[in-house]
Amino acid sequence: MDSDVFVPFLFFGFLAANILVPIWLRERTRQSAHHLIAQALEKGQPIDPSLMRSLTEGQKKPQDKARASLGSGIVLLGLAGGFVGGGFAVREISGADEALYGMLVPAAILGALGVAFILLAIVDYATKRKED
Repeated sequence: MDSDVFVPFLFFGFLAANILVPIWLRERTRQSAHHLIAQALEKGQPIDPSLMRSLTEGQKKPQDKARASLGSGIVLLGLAGGFVGGGFAVREISGADEALYGMLVPAAILGALGVAFILLAIVDYATKRKED
C-alpha cells in the first residue's frame, strides 16, 4: 500500500478509534448493568429505586458552564499564541514571510474562538449571579 493512501487511512482510523471506542465501552458498561439487574429481578431480589433511577436517567452530572467556557477560551487563546510563536520561529528559520502569514490564519481563528468563549463565560457568570 502506498504511503499516499496509507497515511490518511491511518489518521482517520485513529480518529474513529478515539471517538467510537469510548462510546462503545460506555454502552457495553450500561448493557452489563442492565443485564445484572435483569438477573437480580429474575431471582426475586429487591432493587433499590435510586439505582433504577440512576440507570434510567444516565450518568449526567450538572456542570458549571461558565467555568467550562472559560477553560476552553483560555486553551484556545494559548493555542493561538502557540501558532503565532510558531509562525515567528518558522519565519526566522526559513526566512520567508509567507510562513508567518500562513501560521497567523489558524492563530486568528483560534484566537477569535478563544475570545468568544471567554465572553460567553463572562455572560454566564453574570446571568448565574443574577439568578442567585
